[in-house]
This record gives sequence, structure tokens and C-alpha cells, in this order.
Amino acid sequence: MDFLFVHNNFPAQFRFVAEHLARDPRNRVAAVGAASARDLPGVRLERYQFEDIGRAEVHPFARRFDREARRAEQVLYALNALDRAGFVPDVIVAHSGWGETLPLRAKYPKARFVVYCEYYYRDAGGDVNFDPEFPLLGVDGLTHLRAKNSSQLLALVDSDVGISPTPWQRSTYPREFQSKIVIAHEGVDTQSVQPDARARFRLPNGRMLAAGDEVLTFVARNLEPMRGIHVFLRALPAIMAARPQAQVVIAGNDGVSYGATSPDRRSWKEVFLSEVRHRLDLARVHFVGPLPYTDYLRLLQVSRVHVYLTYPFVLSWSLVEAMSAGCLIVGSDTEPLRDAIEHGRNGLLVPFFDAGLLGRTVVGALSYPEQYLWLRQAARSTAIQRFERRHALAAQLAAIIPPS
Repeated sequence: MDFLFVHNNFPAQFRFVAEHLARDPRNRVAAVGAASARDLPGVRLERYQFEDIGRAEVHPFARRFDREARRAEQVLYALNALDRAGFVPDVIVAHSGWGETLPLRAKYPKARFVVYCEYYYRDAGGDVNFDPEFPLLGVDGLTHLRAKNSSQLLALVDSDVGISPTPWQRSTYPREFQSKIVIAHEGVDTQSVQPDARARFRLPNGRMLAAGDEVLTFVARNLEPMRGIHVFLRALPAIMAARPQAQVVIAGNDGVSYGATSPDRRSWKEVFLSEVRHRLDLARVHFVGPLPYTDYLRLLQVSRVHVYLTYPFVLSWSLVEAMSAGCLIVGSDTEPLRDAIEHGRNGLLVPFFDAGLLGRTVVGALSYPEQYLWLRQAARSTAIQRFERRHALAAQLAAIIPPS
């Protein structure tokens, strides 16, 4: 069969399933992505160029859709190269979030169309208006928010089936579409991501941390409020005062993946670090930036306690990978976490905004690691049972392959 994957940042969530399909010599596999897309063996990749330029003449409510329509145009140009190669997909798998799906049903009316449903924006029960520290969206803001779903809705209407990685993420979509969406996480290679008592992680100052050391970790793609950097940093003074030997390692970029930039354009890390800097032993707080994957994995393997916080939003791969690595998870008691962590059974959950309770929970976990060993083991067991790549791949393939 001929399979087409469309994702601006290919392979992203499609990596494992695209690799699997490409290994079968009976299949032809192609992909369309933006300039940042990466090659996979056996997959023909066509990249398109897209310059995201705001256009003042477009109504503010429609600006996102205007950008998505322009991106869709570039996708069509990329597909022309596949036309010349005689490639007509039997199955299309595409992310619905950037407008790339807009022309696919019209161009390939006979193909099985599978859309990846990551998150549906809504004005209650999600990330919007969740954090009282930031201004609430008014009617204009909420109208703009609803308009952000336009291309997703069109993709769902056009699709044969949707795939969502977790139950809660599926629940964000309108009820009338949820029966069309199956749950299939992209999975984690739990054999590669596993505990390692011999793991070592080198800090920027040259010090080597080892598994068993008192190491507190925090990881996010970007250190921003959506992922709770403000709550974590506010909890640190009490944690570090109570645990004078603890080393704190914080990995992530200083930009913004989700949400707005700070009012004064400083990084959110700098905004919230400035609140507590005078109460921290900064020699023991290590901001290591974005890490190569092998270093990131070693960091998880040396962690004694791993904190993961998030608004009600997309569940990060890093949380599942931390579970697979056998980390002791202290997480926010928010809906995405409840799809993976059950308090007191495979991790510990605290209310998102309670920095005091977060600090006390982390101190207890750092102080008595042997008492929490079973939670680490349970977290890994959950990763194997519910997120193992082979099981996840089977679920994805069941949705992607047309029924006979």
C-alpha cells in the first residue's frame, strides 16, 4: 500500500508507525513536512517552505486560519512532486493542527484519511483561563480561541477516523466527534528508556551526578507557565533549605511553546527566578538548556525525584519517558496526569498551584528514597503496560490500516 504522512515537523508523533510501515518492502511511504522535517529511512520526504507573516488586513479572528490556508497551499505544491512520481496514497495520516489537512480530501477523495487529534481548544476545562495569575480572556479572546479550531473541525469532518494519544485529550473534542476518535498513544521504547544504576550525568560545571545521588529534576521543552515553571521555582527555596545536599537540574529552552510571552519580553525563567533568586543557593541549581537525547535520558536515570507540572493540556512525552526510566514522579493533579499517574500507586500528585505542598512532598521523597522505591517500579510497570511502543504501534496500525 502507499502511505502518506503529513506533519510540519515530521516524523514527530508518526515516527514509529512510519518506520514500521517503511520496513515492509510491499509498501511505499512518503511524507510532507516543513523545512524542519527530518528524514526517516525508507520514507520519501517532500519539504515545503512556509513563511509565517502576519497580515494586518486579515480580521484578527481569521488570522490563524489565513496562515493555515497559506500553509495548505504550500502542502499542495509539495504534493505535486509526489504526483510526478506516480504516488497516489491509499492511506493518509496527518496532524490536524496547522491547516495541512485542508486540501487532502479534495486531492485524494478515495484515500483512507486518518487525522491526529492532539488537542481541541475550549474556553473551559482546559489551559485557557486556568491560571488566575494571568489575565482572563474576554469575549474577543474566546471568539479567537474558538476560531483556532476551524481547520481541525474540517479535518474531522473529512476524516475516516481520528487518533488521540490519551483519553483526556480525546475528551477535549466535541462529543459528536469523539466516537470517531480512537485512543492510540505513539508509545515509548521501554527497552531503551529504562533504569540504569550505572548512569552518570555531567553538569555544566563539570561535576558528575550518579544514580543514587540526591538529584531533583524538572524537564520541559520550554520553561513556561503552561508547564508550571513558576510553581516549581517558588517551591525550590523551601526544598533546598530542607535538603542542603540536593542538586537541582532544570532542562529546557527559555522560549515559549504554548501561551504568551512575558509582558516585558523576558524569558519566563528569568521572570520567576528573579522572585526567588535571593533565597536560593544557585550553585546547586543547574539550568542545562535543551539536552541531546542521550544526555536527557541519563538525567532521568540519575533523578531521585522528578517533578512534572502542566496545565490541563497535552501530556508531554517526557512524563511517559520519566516513568519508563523508573523516576519517582511528583506531578500536578491535573487531568492529563490522571491518564498516567494514580496518586499513591505509581506516583504522587499535588494541586497545581500549591507550591508549599509541592515542596513538602518533594522534601519527603528526597529524604526517604527507599520508602518510595515501589512507586518508581510501579511507574515503570505502567509505562510498559500502557505506553510500550509495540502495544501503541498495534493500536495505531489498527486505526490506520483500512478494514478488510
